[in-house]
Amino acid sequence: MINGEKIVEQPIRWAMIGGGRGSQIGYIHRSAALRDANFELVAGAFDVDPERGKDFGIKCHVDPDRCYPDYKTLIAEEAKRPDGVQAVSIATPNFTHFEIAKAALEAGLHVYCEKPLCFTTEEAEELEALVKKSGKVMFISYGYCGHQMIEQARQMIARGDLGKIRIINMQFAHGAHNVAVEKKSGSTAWRVDPKKAGPAYVLGDVGTHMVYLSEAMMPEMNIKRLMCSKQSFVEGRQLEDNAMTIMEYDNGAIGYIWSSCVNAGSEFGARFRIVGEKASIAWDVEHPNQLAYEVQGQPQSVMQRGAGYLYPEAVADDRIGGGHPEGLFESWSNLYTRFAKAIDKNEKGEEIDFWYPDIHAGVLGVKWVEKCAQSGDQGGVWVDF
Repeated sequence: MINGEKIVEQPIRWAMIGGGRGSQIGYIHRSAALRDANFELVAGAFDVDPERGKDFGIKCHVDPDRCYPDYKTLIAEEAKRPDGVQAVSIATPNFTHFEIAKAALEAGLHVYCEKPLCFTTEEAEELEALVKKSGKVMFISYGYCGHQMIEQARQMIARGDLGKIRIINMQFAHGAHNVAVEKKSGSTAWRVDPKKAGPAYVLGDVGTHMVYLSEAMMPEMNIKRLMCSKQSFVEGRQLEDNAMTIMEYDNGAIGYIWSSCVNAGSEFGARFRIVGEKASIAWDVEHPNQLAYEVQGQPQSVMQRGAGYLYPEAVADDRIGGGHPEGLFESWSNLYTRFAKAIDKNEKGEEIDFWYPDIHAGVLGVKWVEKCAQSGDQGGVWVDF
């Protein structure tokens, strides 16, 4: 159980690149990182507008002299300090991730990067090689995998509670962009711009979350080939706002991922059902404290977060005991706790003996988007993965 006791001797000196005033995800990054005192926010390049970024940083209790106009200045100036940053989080638009992550790794920093990691598999593999060369830790921000019941699902699958996996049915299909909201929303406008978002919109923005959840729960299963049908329903959109991907796995299982932002009436719409030969489990991100467990021929049951019957690996992620609801902030906090543990082990020269969304997860997500776009652009044909 996580109860706030320190897991590192000294808080890790940490900076944010992006995530300033108006950011959709900046606050949850800071809340998650600072929650257990494993990190200390000591610097930042928070905004493309230097003055606005500095004002924001000061109001987040950052020394004015360490509120930098851009990431290049941050990296260069912090490298001169005996107390310079050890790690950075990248919370900027997609098209900037590659160059910032590359610069940070080359400077010997640990990196926590928003997804997608970059635009192409070639770029992703370059970063993967750089992570290996630098020996630093790189996390990819798949924020839902830190929920306690995801760990429970992982353990149930690994221990054979479901039997051999046959069907993976997943969706992240909300309705928030069922009209052209990008005409008034800057945070949406860049997401539908190919120059800034890359080769896809919903496939990269929401679909990759489900791809990584499946990898986190079923790390031994690999995609063999896939087929994708994608559409742009809102007039004028250059990138897809709806897509259905079918995947075949190397163990004979079949998978489906519905990625959408035009599922009108759906507030969020992220859920999955994993079907095995003996039983199934189902989870909904809007009800993250419950995991449905349905054994063929037995009464349906719902497992509760924090309960004593969960596997020990899942209980280890618990923060407030059973009965009290946990949510997205706890999930992200659990991931930043793993980031801190990984950095601590890395700097002590110890083996990192636990899973986390690492550089491989980033490469997988980029490759999946690329292959889906390739399939969809050819009218929905099977492509080898």
